[in-house]
Amino acid sequence: MISEFTKRVIEIIKQIPYGTVATYGQIATLAGNNKAARQVSRILHSSSDKYDLPWHRVINSQGRISLRTGDGFEMQKSMLESEGIQVIKDRIDLTIFQWKNM
Repeated sequence: MISEFTKRVIEIIKQIPYGTVATYGQIATLAGNNKAARQVSRILHSSSDKYDLPWHRVINSQGRISLRTGDGFEMQKSMLESEGIQVIKDRIDLTIFQWKNM
């Protein structure tokens, strides 16, 4: 059985608009637990395919892609850039591209 928190996280991730990003902590806060950023990461990892989530739009609080080179980094960077999100090295400018959902 899926928890209410997990359901909220999945619905929030589905809502991240094209051309924007959200942080793990931002999603956790919106889902009702501002201390659950790591849980959001686990949910995203285990549910992306099942729920067709735009996983590439979720980054860390420093505006960085968390995946390592050779472990999905290049794919995430490419997907973000295809949406017009500028990625410099591994960083996205949150003042420009962060989802303003609040």
